[in-house]
Amino acid sequence: MTAGVTWGTAALLAVLAVASLLTGVIDLAPGNPGAWGVLLVSRLPRTLAVILTGASMAVAGLVMQMLVRNRYVEPTTSGTGQGAALGILLVTLFWSDAPILAQMAAASLCALLATGGLLLVVRRLPPTQPLLVPMVALVYGSVIGAVVVFIGYQLDLLQYVEVWTNGEFSGVILGRYELLWASGAVAVAAYLAADRFTIAGLGREASVSLGLDYGRVVLLGLLIVSVVSALTVATVGMIPFVGIVVPNIASRLLGDNLRATLPGVALLGATLVLACDLIGRIVRHPYEIPVGTVLGVVGAVVFLLLLHGRPGRAG
Repeated sequence: MTAGVTWGTAALLAVLAVASLLTGVIDLAPGNPGAWGVLLVSRLPRTLAVILTGASMAVAGLVMQMLVRNRYVEPTTSGTGQGAALGILLVTLFWSDAPILAQMAAASLCALLATGGLLLVVRRLPPTQPLLVPMVALVYGSVIGAVVVFIGYQLDLLQYVEVWTNGEFSGVILGRYELLWASGAVAVAAYLAADRFTIAGLGREASVSLGLDYGRVVLLGLLIVSVVSALTVATVGMIPFVGIVVPNIASRLLGDNLRATLPGVALLGATLVLACDLIGRIVRHPYEIPVGTVLGVVGAVVFLLLLHGRPGRAG
């Protein structure tokens, strides 16, 4: 079943990718002299950016859930994405002409600190109350987000803040998305360490008893989540719900073996984001609805269905 679901998702992703390349205001008919340029400069980079973002955010969400040991948290609602936005905002304030790598470093560092802070808070919660974790994570992320908005308001930078907090791909062109390949590479690193994350998900005591360097694995997981979130926020803004609904769907369809399910998680994440991006481009054609808005609606509906559905099967 696992292989069938994975290949079926890959086929659907391929169909959606072709549809994405053919969707737009400019006609790509063979007689149009600018068709090839539009395809290479705009539509192909956009499609690749959507796929990379969806895949890496889904993987980051799954890794975060393993670290926190709760299925109802994700980077964009638990402080990681907000921390990345705060890092970019601080660089904008104190080093306005900073190179892109400096912005990425600041965003990753703030996202890492925010995620680490959440982990410390979650560990103090009673294990018998698992629903407290997503509630506290949501409040925690909202507080950091409120700080970002407050600073932006005070310094008349709310327009910039909105760019980072509302994900969309309309501005993606050749030369403005390539950092997302690094995000994809980080997701591949998560696959290589999948077995360690699976053991870490059992908790510190169980991990240490099995010979795992728990602290090092947690730090690696935090780095993966932080870097993916920082690269995504800086390039296309926050993409909500992907990191929470996709791992839960994958758990129900593919099981809980992290190494076996991570490719499926990446494909499902890319498919979901690409489908929502296409919806946003078609509903009000030739205008667009940001993919973050579409995912906010679709993700909320799917999340509610997951809450009332059957628990995932063991892999």
